[in-house]
Amino acid sequence: MTTELTMLVWTIVLAIVQIGLFSIARTAQYGAKWNMGARDDKQPPLNPIADRLGRAQANLYETLPLFIAAVLIAHVAGRENATTALGAQLYFWGRVVYVPLYAFGVPYVRTLVWGVATAGLLMVLWPLIG
Repeated sequence: MTTELTMLVWTIVLAIVQIGLFSIARTAQYGAKWNMGARDDKQPPLNPIADRLGRAQANLYETLPLFIAAVLIAHVAGRENATTALGAQLYFWGRVVYVPLYAFGVPYVRTLVWGVATAGLLMVLWPLIG
């Protein structure tokens, strides 16, 4: 399996981990009964860490379809190269580092790491349009 496809698999694992982290944090605040119920009752705002974990998950989901498409198109088109491999790695590791930075409210560095991950996505995409 290519580096790009490997990073795609691990990014999907990361997405599943983020679902779990947010779910655990939210359930810790609202309780298991709420989590297993219909969730119709209005709840107080989430605590800051749980809320940030939810936003970090949503942020991943904004770019994940683009990353999936870019990796798969590069693979099918035979356009994978050292740039796309590095880009996929930057995207994945940037997204990994982004989660705790966002969860703990680290400013500036979080945005820088997001930029690295986004640059990685663009590196995967670039050979497809260039």
